[in-house]
Amino acid sequence: MTQTDKTPSATAAGRFTFPGTEISVNRMGYGAMQLAGPGVFGPPKDEAVARDVLREALALGVDHIDTSDFYGPYVTNRLIREALHPYPANLTLVTKVGAYRDDKGAWLHDITPDFLKRSVEENLENLKLERMDVVNLRIAGPGEDVTEAMKALRDLQDEGLVGHIGMSTVTMDQLRAGQDIAPVVCVQNLYNIVFREDDAMIDKLAEAGIAYVPYFPLGGFSPIQSAGLNDVAADLGTTAQQVALAWLLQRSPNMLLIPGTGSIAHLHENVAAAALDLTPEAKQKLDGLSAA
Repeated sequence: MTQTDKTPSATAAGRFTFPGTEISVNRMGYGAMQLAGPGVFGPPKDEAVARDVLREALALGVDHIDTSDFYGPYVTNRLIREALHPYPANLTLVTKVGAYRDDKGAWLHDITPDFLKRSVEENLENLKLERMDVVNLRIAGPGEDVTEAMKALRDLQDEGLVGHIGMSTVTMDQLRAGQDIAPVVCVQNLYNIVFREDDAMIDKLAEAGIAYVPYFPLGGFSPIQSAGLNDVAADLGTTAQQVALAWLLQRSPNMLLIPGTGSIAHLHENVAAAALDLTPEAKQKLDGLSAA
């Protein structure tokens, strides 16, 4: 596959079923964060383009969208609702709770039960849903106790407002503590071709059939810069971004990707990575790029 292929498809990377659920998604998904304005704050420059990107993502086979009310805040969920509601039956929407933005755009943390309940209810209202498919609990750091927050999400699950629970920015110890309270179907942590601190966790989750969803798969606010990555891309006749995404998909069968963009052209480029086969020589070179 090269970027000259005309119509990329998210189906090319295969599917994954979240453990203990009937939710099956294409492994190439979409992250809505970049649909908000600069710094993930305020609206985008052109909301019509943002809505077009969302519709095009579904047209390319994307059936897993990651979002949150603290993107904007409230911007990406509103755009998703405006562009896609009523939602296709096969679309899985995943949100995160545990943070909010102040009037200057700062990211503030809160995982108290009352705040989590209000956050879930606001996500449901803004997306025009009765139940969230998956809600990820966003943790602030390795020392934070997740017990009460996970109990709160379990209660919301019992109420029927939350289908399934995931965790974000967590350690293995926090994940185990969370699993003692409620089943965890996915983990969303920082991971990409050069930042690989979660290698051991990914392998353990794969054994348990739990999804791993890397955020900043292309480096996020600091895009990946690597001569080795560029060399492999040149050899394959594709882009460095596509190679980085393809490497993640081939890293582990439980890896689900949610690269974000506000551009249809970049969306096509990202989705095309689902069909990119890395040669053994290319994969060996890429495996050696870790900065961890």
